[in-house]
Amino acid sequence: MSGEVFDVAVDIRPTSSSFANWFGVNLSAANHRQFWVPPGFAHGFVVISEYADFEYKCTDYYDPSDEGSIIWNDADLNIQWPADMDFVLSEKDKVARRFCEYRF
Repeated sequence: MSGEVFDVAVDIRPTSSSFANWFGVNLSAANHRQFWVPPGFAHGFVVISEYADFEYKCTDYYDPSDEGSIIWNDADLNIQWPADMDFVLSEKDKVARRFCEYRF
């Protein structure tokens, strides 16, 4: 890994006692942390440094039909992203839906 990211997982398992809860962690070349995002969780991140390069593993092959985007600043989730950043969104993230609009 190079650079630094703030990595987030959101529990999207409707029957879970932690449904809609999130957890975030800073990952960087300096702290050497890893972050497990299990099945049943949404995953997102923001690059904190000028650039970042990191890899992640999946439990199965990538399936584009199983992908969706939750708006990064969803009021119901209230994820505490790093402050004072200019967020640059991908085209996919620009049209992301609110968490409450999904049926998991």
